[in-house]
Amino acid sequence: MRQKKADALHGQTLEMILNRLVDHFGWEELGTRIRIRCFQNDPSIQSSLKFLRKTPWAREKVEALFVRLRP
Repeated sequence: MRQKKADALHGQTLEMILNRLVDHFGWEELGTRIRIRCFQNDPSIQSSLKFLRKTPWAREKVEALFVRLRP
């Protein structure tokens, strides 16, 4: 699973991943699927990136959702 996840994320920046998830789900749905405050209260790409870069468990959840979304 780890190798498959790494392959799916190859060439994808965290910002690209987050933008695609927001475009697909919207902030409200994303905040429901991944319950972190930066997605639920006054969300923005920049504040979310700052949080995700400092918080490995949250970044893993975002990356996992992105991998499940891709065909």
